[in-house]
Amino acid sequence: MLTHRLLRVLLLAGVLGSVAGLAPAAEAVSELRLYTLDCGSIDFKDLSAFSDTGEYDGKSGSIVVSCYVIRHPKGTLLWDTGLADALATQPVPSGDTPVRMGVKRTLAAQLTALALKPADIKFVAFSHLHGDHTGNANTFTSSTWIINRTELAWAEGKPTPFAVSPETFSAYQRVKTQMIDSDYDVFGDGTVRILQTPGHTPGHQVLMLRLKQAGVVLLTGDLYHMRADRTDHRVPLFNVDRAHTLASFDRIDRIARNTHARVIVQHDPEDFRSLPKFPAYLN
Repeated sequence: MLTHRLLRVLLLAGVLGSVAGLAPAAEAVSELRLYTLDCGSIDFKDLSAFSDTGEYDGKSGSIVVSCYVIRHPKGTLLWDTGLADALATQPVPSGDTPVRMGVKRTLAAQLTALALKPADIKFVAFSHLHGDHTGNANTFTSSTWIINRTELAWAEGKPTPFAVSPETFSAYQRVKTQMIDSDYDVFGDGTVRILQTPGHTPGHQVLMLRLKQAGVVLLTGDLYHMRADRTDHRVPLFNVDRAHTLASFDRIDRIARNTHARVIVQHDPEDFRSLPKFPAYLN
């Protein structure tokens, strides 16, 4: 009888092991890693609203929508959640559409490629609460959401602010949250810090990483949309506060200079291509 029971236990263990092998867990990390994910693209027939001083008048163009997975020995952070994955199954709008949004590869599929499930994401944080940064937020109901209190109050205002889609981040009401009002050290060791940079929206934020090999990297959300916006300090018409935007430009300029940081304009196609191609990473 004992032998029979032992055999059953061993057989069951073998079956469970085989099942587990079909969905391997992400490997543990001993140092900080930054993965860049393609979370969509947006084409504009008219870019004029992206500068209140006329540089884009009469021009068309495209921006990328990027998301970032930051793996830390203490857990994984998702920075921005991109356009909604549902767009991947919808027909591409016609060329006459003023704004065309599309998703070629879902955020869910890219997380799977990293052997990550939504439940494996310890923290979710947002540069700001515009819809192209919150599209998949409600997927992550097991995560702790790090939310800027000022940003949330603005995004919930009536009428709903431009480019905000409250339904995409409605789960904040039932998930665990960490509300913040100022700069925030995510893991408590200085390697992953959220920096307050208001102007584009009232609670806009930049993520600052200190990587062992790559050094300091700044993921700048929508502080800028194109590289030229950083060098020329161009302010979009739709920013909520011009003076705060210019002050935030100055803050990030100084931090980048003092830390010799690599500044990533999250929507700029060239900056996106300059980062290691998924699933490669910076460390």
